[in-house]
Amino acid sequence: MQRAPARPGDPVDAVETPALVLDLDVFERNLDTLAHAVAARGLRLRPHAKSHKTPAIAHAQLARGAVGVCCQKVDEAAAFVEAGIADVLVTNEVVAPSKLARLAALARQARIGVLVDDAHAIASLAQAAAHAGVTIDAYVEVDVGAGRCGVPPGEPALELATAIEAHDGLRFAGLHCYQGAAQHLRSPDERRDAIAAAAERTRRTRAIVEGAGIAVPIVTGAGTGTWEHEAASGVWNELQAGSYAFMDVDYARNTPGAAELRFGHSLFVLAAVMSVPVSDKAICDAGLKAFSFDSGPPLVHGRGDLVYRKASDEHGVLELAAGAARPALGERVWLVPGHCDPTVNLYDWVVAFRGDRVEHVWPVAARGAVG
Repeated sequence: MQRAPARPGDPVDAVETPALVLDLDVFERNLDTLAHAVAARGLRLRPHAKSHKTPAIAHAQLARGAVGVCCQKVDEAAAFVEAGIADVLVTNEVVAPSKLARLAALARQARIGVLVDDAHAIASLAQAAAHAGVTIDAYVEVDVGAGRCGVPPGEPALELATAIEAHDGLRFAGLHCYQGAAQHLRSPDERRDAIAAAAERTRRTRAIVEGAGIAVPIVTGAGTGTWEHEAASGVWNELQAGSYAFMDVDYARNTPGAAELRFGHSLFVLAAVMSVPVSDKAICDAGLKAFSFDSGPPLVHGRGDLVYRKASDEHGVLELAAGAARPALGERVWLVPGHCDPTVNLYDWVVAFRGDRVEHVWPVAARGAVG
């Protein structure tokens, strides 16, 4: 585990760099904005904790009315259950016997849900639940356009729901219908149309399952880029947005619709200038090991005269605009990650600050939980 880069009460200027830092004022405003909007629509909010991997943040979301959290992996779920989160949905398929056993064991401590898209997987899940003496919520994952996991809409989902109902130890909890590919479509019309198509597939599937006499208590899905469309559809009753708490450069590339709610950048990598070798560039101490670059380089926050141009393992090259003042050695730069989720996974600590003081240093308890 990394040494904590700060202590509560420290000035922000004393935080050792590079560090993952969180602006609490913006963060809390983001949480409040979505919580109020979802509650006003009479929907459930189950934020995706893969974005933050931090139990303290999950508790902040639960305090604002979230019904639980989503995770992607069993070990990730375990970190949240151990921290007292009582309702966790693993929005992924789990098939390895060892992982199914761990998942079932967690159901002794919390309400646990998981996705299925194969009849053989349902039988294995039921066996693990029976061995542990627990009941597990099973959701049928339906591919509504993302082209990843999930059965096709319609009758295949009914077949799996029927199979779940036939097994002791499993409870058919509903349908998981997440259009992940729509989250970063850049224009509001593209996102609207993608979710309209997903909604029609989801609506038809729910009708087929209900028409066979099987209740569908929950239709869950949605993300930060599209949640307002799922909320307005009348199809989904549970929303899974996660990145809204932080935001990142890639989400900032989306053009918002005129009436869409806005969320602010709250998460940064705080870096420091370590070298100013020539007049048109500066080198900071946050490189490839400080960020995920799958969505491009970070954005230098509040400095239109600096561009994060390239990186090596431990160095970031900042290009200065013509006529810009050269940064001083040790000067801090605030960098917005290109993609928040995998960037968080590189750190053991979130340094949460308010104003010019560190308020909390939270462990990223689910960091590296990929099993």
